[in-house]
Formats: sequence, structure tokens, C-alpha cells
Amino acid sequence: MLPIDLQVNGYAGADFCSHDLTLEQCQHACAELAGDGVGGILATVITDTIEGLSRKLEKLVAFREADPIIREVILGFHIEGPFLNAAPGYIGAHPPECVKPANVDDAKRLLEAAHGLTRIVTLAPENDPGFATTDFLVGEGITVSAGHCDPSFDQLRGAIDAGLSMVTHLGNGCPVELPRHDNFIQRALSLSDRLWIGYIPDGAHVPFFALKNYLAISGIERAFMVTDAISAAKLGPGRYELSGAPVEIDENGVARRPGSPNLAGSTITLPGIRRHLAESLGFDETEIETVLSRNPRTAIGLPIPA
Repeated sequence: MLPIDLQVNGYAGADFCSHDLTLEQCQHACAELAGDGVGGILATVITDTIEGLSRKLEKLVAFREADPIIREVILGFHIEGPFLNAAPGYIGAHPPECVKPANVDDAKRLLEAAHGLTRIVTLAPENDPGFATTDFLVGEGITVSAGHCDPSFDQLRGAIDAGLSMVTHLGNGCPVELPRHDNFIQRALSLSDRLWIGYIPDGAHVPFFALKNYLAISGIERAFMVTDAISAAKLGPGRYELSGAPVEIDENGVARRPGSPNLAGSTITLPGIRRHLAESLGFDETEIETVLSRNPRTAIGLPIPA
């Protein structure tokens, strides 16, 4: 069973979050993904104005309709924002000036722009009054994920009761330093029996020793791995863009906004993740298939291939 990646912002020079993305760039990225053995992705767009996000989603829909390789690789969309926590650290590489409270009207606009292809919406439960947007999205068949957030334990539990079922890249989308016990990572892990939990296993977003600890709590039965790849994936060190803003890639392939300690996506590929899982975490082939193929499909309601 081929792996699928639920969070890809870009690849091989193509930025899915850019207003300037061309059909040729999108074709090339999807061909590279297929060549790397990826069975499908959710093209991910990050926080922007509702108008900006809608235009980006509509462009991706048009590209998908125009080209068979794009249609084959892009299974749907992951909308990450704008209903996030704008506080420094929690907002990460997202533009805080575009963050707004979750509301059903804007959520409807985004779903309409995506033409029925939205699979995941990442939001901050504490920025969803009464969990009304979560409830609406779940009713539309969307997987709602908590990310770039700092809900209290009661807020997180309330969001889960309203239908939230996932955590986006646990261990990230939060400040570099946190309270030692009462923090979002601990709250999410304490409720991991009710959540699909995503991780970026590149060694930079979460050190492998910490990832081992997280997985010892959550188990792999409800865990999945993503790349969170940006346009710099496969291109090496240098300066690139994510959603129109600069990103610097160092000699280790780590992506950051210039002058910021916070990470800005990654440059890891799924073959690289497979290698890390085997060599750094000791996963066998069955465990690798579970977190790269079976769990991500199940988490968003895709069938498991026979």
C-alpha cells in the first residue's frame, strides 16, 4: 500500500500556498511526488485572508481538473488556518494579521472554493466560539484537527465532544519553551485515545527521543506521519518562499523564517521519513505501513486498498 501525506505545502519548487503557482510547477511537483513513491497528498494552504485562501483553493481545483497527474496525486486539501491562535510561538510561520475567530460563514466560503475536496481543517479550539465551526465542519464530512493552538484541557475535551478528531503536527505550532506540565502537548497526549495524532519525524520538529516518548503514550494505532513539506523539499539549502514570505533552509535542511527560532514547514520527503522510522525509531515494515498508509487514510475517511 503506497503511503499518503496529509500535509504538503509544496514540493520540488512548487509552493501550493502561492498566488503565483503555475500549472507547470504543480505538474512537476506532483510528478516528483509520484516518482518518490507517494500514493497521494493533501495539498495544504496556510493562513491568509479568506479571499486569498479561496483564490488559492480555486486555482488548485482548476489545476487538478486540467491535468491527470495532479488529479491522481492531490487527493484533496488541508486548510490550515486562518482560525488559529495568533499568539507568538503558537502561530508559527503563519501570518498573525490574517488570523480571525472561527465562524461558519467563512468556513462555508472556503469549502465552496475547494469544490468538495476539503479533507482536513486545522483550527485552534479556543478560537472557535461554542465549537460551532467544528460542529459544522464535522457535519460536512471534514476532519477537524487542533493545531497552532493552546486550548485548556476542558476546551480541548469540549472540541472533541463536538467532533474534533485530530491533532496537527504535535510538538510544533507552539512556543519553543512551555510550562513543564500543563501544556498543549500533555493535554493532547492525555486524550490520545480519542484523537488521530500527526507528527513530523524529521528530527528537527521533534527530536527522535521525544518522539519515542510521545508514541509510547499515544501508541502507533492512532498515529500518522506527515512531511509538512514546503517548496524547498528536494532543492537543498537556500532562500525560498512559503505563502509569499521568505524561508531560509540551512545546511541540515531545516526551514525557518529569517531571524526566527520557529520552524516553517520542512524539507523532508516520504522516503526520508521511511528511513528515519526504520533507523531512528526501529519501526518494522508493518509499523511503517500503519503510520504512513493505513492510519492517514482511515483518519480522513479514505478506503483501505484491498
